[in-house]
Amino acid sequence: MSQSTVTMLAGLLGKELLLAGQMLVTAESCTGGGLAYNITSIAGSSQWYERGFITYSNESKQQLLRVSTELLETYGAVSEAVATAMARGAIDNSQADFAVAITGIAGPDGGTDGKPVGTVCLARSVRQGDTKSTQLVFGGDRKQIREQAILIALQGLIDVVKASNS
Repeated sequence: MSQSTVTMLAGLLGKELLLAGQMLVTAESCTGGGLAYNITSIAGSSQWYERGFITYSNESKQQLLRVSTELLETYGAVSEAVATAMARGAIDNSQADFAVAITGIAGPDGGTDGKPVGTVCLARSVRQGDTKSTQLVFGGDRKQIREQAILIALQGLIDVVKASNS
């Protein structure tokens, strides 16, 4: 993934949000703020990016996003259920209209048979609408897995915002 692709997608997302007059919030775990960094690299992003949560630990997911202990214990931090709760928690704890959440196993350790290294769960949420989640498994090293998650998150957000604008 090239940095220019991410920058282009972040800029396109910003244009779509500006067109809609709406704001974005992010909730990140395995990407450690990488999505927020790429978004805020766009000049003028303060017009459409409201805030970001970096919730790397389970405790931070619970405290900042109100992810329940039950969800974490039942499904694990890397699950569509937790990604969904993170996205809804980000919306509920912000003034934003759209949210994206990313949680995953970037490696090189931490994978299991059921959730190998490269497993990433993403959720996109609309304040006045649905929350949709997906689970993907990316190849590559830690950096590549994180970059792929950021790219997919941006692409998915563009689709969601465009759909809401039509």
